[in-house]
Amino acid sequence: MEAKPKSRDLGASFSQMFELIPALDDVALEQVYRVRHDVYCRDLGWEPARENGLETDEFDRHSLHCLLRRRTTGEPVGCTRLILARPEAPHHPLPFEHSCKEVLDRSVADPAKLPRHTLGEVSRLAVLNTFRQRRGEDSSAVSMTEDDFGGPGPQARFPFVPVSLYLGAAAIARRFGIEHVFVLTEPRLASHFSRIGFDIRPVGGAIEHRGTRVPSLLSSSKVVAGLRPLIRPMYEVIERSVDEAFRLDPNAWRWVASRATQIAAEEPLALP
Repeated sequence: MEAKPKSRDLGASFSQMFELIPALDDVALEQVYRVRHDVYCRDLGWEPARENGLETDEFDRHSLHCLLRRRTTGEPVGCTRLILARPEAPHHPLPFEHSCKEVLDRSVADPAKLPRHTLGEVSRLAVLNTFRQRRGEDSSAVSMTEDDFGGPGPQARFPFVPVSLYLGAAAIARRFGIEHVFVLTEPRLASHFSRIGFDIRPVGGAIEHRGTRVPSLLSSSKVVAGLRPLIRPMYEVIERSVDEAFRLDPNAWRWVASRATQIAAEEPLALP
């Protein structure tokens, strides 16, 4: 496990220990899919094991992926993805629209009335067990406790590893104008995030989906403004990394959309 950094400058500590990048090539994408297989298939048994050791699904072809790696070794730590509307069928439901259709509070947020090019969903967030596991924490794809949000007690890992993945997804959403980002979370997660100034709020009732989950909504344009001073430097490090990756290869997301699951290239979604 990672040792707790001595510095309270989370931006500097994070940058020294980790890098969070968009997965824009074969090597990075394979690391994402292997992390997911290790966590979702091998550790938790939520998905069937695959002979190739890669966990993928139909939504990967129109998703942008984040990969968290150790800076010194390049070994993967965790991953997540931002699912976009299907380029060829933008009104096709995102996963949460199907699983939460009976519990969404549409007076708060109705995805059917929002422009589809502004919608996204964060999913498949996973952290390898050597970086998430504390005592009794072997039944979740990603573990968050009070310690991750400034609570008392010793920490045996770098704080905010899971939070950094949400920040990476938010940075990608901000870059591409995906304003309305939905995510299924544990009921307490939205309140935890509010403590660090993360603009996320529940938008429906609880469902059973690998534990109790509630649909929540993140407004990407409001992410930075409310972040606590402790967290902001880490977000700025992550955002610079995301922006630099897309600056060097501005069409890379189209490559991901067409190649992630070896499907023929489609007409790309028009993004700024």
